Amino acid sequence: MSNSSLDKLRAAMESASGPAQGEKKSYNDDTMWKPELDKTGNGFAVVRFLPTPEGEEMPWVSYFDHGFQGPGGWYIEKSLTTLNKQDPVSEYNTQLWNTGIEANKEIARKQKRRLHYMSNVYVVSDPKNPDNEGKVFKYRYGKKIFEALKEAISPAFEDEKAINPFDLRGEGANFKIKIRKVDGYWNYDKSEFSDSAPLFEDEDKLNEVVASMHSLSDVISPSEFKTYDELKEKFNRVLGLTGATATSTAESVAEDMEEVPWSDVNKEPVAEAPVIQSASDDDSEDAMDYFKKLASDS
Repeated sequence: MSNSSLDKLRAAMESASGPAQGEKKSYNDDTMWKPELDKTGNGFAVVRFLPTPEGEEMPWVSYFDHGFQGPGGWYIEKSLTTLNKQDPVSEYNTQLWNTGIEANKEIARKQKRRLHYMSNVYVVSDPKNPDNEGKVFKYRYGKKIFEALKEAISPAFEDEKAINPFDLRGEGANFKIKIRKVDGYWNYDKSEFSDSAPLFEDEDKLNEVVASMHSLSDVISPSEFKTYDELKEKFNRVLGLTGATATSTAESVAEDMEEVPWSDVNKEPVAEAPVIQSASDDDSEDAMDYFKKLASDS
């Protein structure tokens, strides 16, 4: 890969602090893949991140969402701030934050928007679900894995060679996803890239993989978002608010909030409203799937 191509990826990743679009798929979307834990509580899989789909700009997309439970049920929705529009949750959070009251700030933290990324991956090894091997899926991930991709493209040390993690040929590499539970959280710190090598030596096989990629622009289509009024009605219902208005601009607050441990996922909310259960970033991918299943079963 040319230096200019790597430079383009570096620049895009440096500016990827937020998206310009969002995602809407059902809990049972069979185009999605995720790693799973084994009986020991660890998870392992090997994937290859795939290049930019034809006609699209980058090999990933990103979007914001909110996921929490209030007295009136679950709120699991994409944030309109993804589209640079006002969103009722962010407006309400901004109002809470601006009161300067720590209790209100804590509520805002627990309702904060969460940033996700999505790419196409080829599943090289999935010991928990071997039927997935040899197939192409969309893979949703958080900032920990995104930082690993950035580190691969722009290594921190001079003795490390930059690779293009989205390249299928000699300049790319397989990514080994290693998951441990640390203090109740899914931890990806042991994940790493293998040595650079083609996914296949056979060019026809590489072309088949490329032809199997899913559109990422479909994932982030503005038509996949609920309207402001729909979101506000649901948000008010979940938090038990009546006549709530928000006049602040839609901004995220407290981006670095602490995540809720897995041991807290099943706890019932305390009576005083709004009491929120929330999960964020890498560790939340599985928590949010759990939340969505609970919401769909209720």
